[in-house]
Amino acid sequence: MAHHRADVVEHAVELLDTHGLAALTMRRLGAELGVQASAIYHHFANKQSLLAAVAEEILRRGRRPRTSDADDWPARVREVCAELRDAMLACTDGADVVATVWAFGMGVTAPAEELEQALRRAGLGDDLAVVGSRTLLHYVFGHAFEEQTAMQAISAGAVERGLESLPDFWLGLDLVVDGLRSRAGSLVRD
Repeated sequence: MAHHRADVVEHAVELLDTHGLAALTMRRLGAELGVQASAIYHHFANKQSLLAAVAEEILRRGRRPRTSDADDWPARVREVCAELRDAMLACTDGADVVATVWAFGMGVTAPAEELEQALRRAGLGDDLAVVGSRTLLHYVFGHAFEEQTAMQAISAGAVERGLESLPDFWLGLDLVVDGLRSRAGSLVRD
């Protein structure tokens, strides 16, 4: 049975969400699709390229129309970061997959590019916009990974902790945005 690339990605996301990253293997994916693992390699050169497609699909599923004014850069930054966080949290091990793909330079560039544009609108130069974007991404990736790990441990009964023990996502994000606002403000004054 021949499968299209989109079908393979769709099933890979379902497998990831149902069983987690450890269960997402080319062999298992092929078996669940009723094909040899080698048939999966027709669409993906290796597991890393499959994970890149899975990460992009996770982000695509979480995409929402923008409601903030493009000139209101703090609101746009919050909106992009919230969308990224929610997309990753919507899929088991989504934060791990998306952050890894981004760190390996294999995709997931849209959030970074959108954050960089917002920070350029704030008056930050190219270098600061890139560093600011990366800082925001690191914060969102790290917080989402911690949230997912805690949720999994709590649901498995492995820890006696509640999600309320996690640091507040929005307060942390506001701290980063305030720092960026301060830097942008000092550039205007100089």
